[in-house]
Amino acid sequence: MSVDGESSVAEVIERELRLLTPAGRSSRALAEQLLDPEFVEVGSSGRRWDRPSMLAALPVMQGAADDGPQYVASEMTGTVLAPGIVHLTFETMLDGRRSRRSSIWRKLDDESGWRMYYHQATPVPDA
Repeated sequence: MSVDGESSVAEVIERELRLLTPAGRSSRALAEQLLDPEFVEVGSSGRRWDRPSMLAALPVMQGAADDGPQYVASEMTGTVLAPGIVHLTFETMLDGRRSRRSSIWRKLDDESGWRMYYHQATPVPDA
């Protein structure tokens, strides 16, 4: 991977981790900066989310409270698929539930920076 590719992946990982924090989930302003205008998610419940519904729900979802369960991410890796497109895969634990996750981030311009375009979470059944 090129130096540009490595720095893109590192920046996207930092932004993904920010979205997993209580501060990132409870701050609409921060979430608006990190979610692409065309954002779509298929959640672990199977529900399809668009940007407005996600922005409204994030502050009350699990992982948004400092004194509640919080996401723990692991095995995060990224690949540059094309200029301005990064794909991340990782796992999370939240309140004893494990999920495998995949995010596609895109960078349309330097002003808005990297934004999450697509996210999918798949629950991992108990062993």
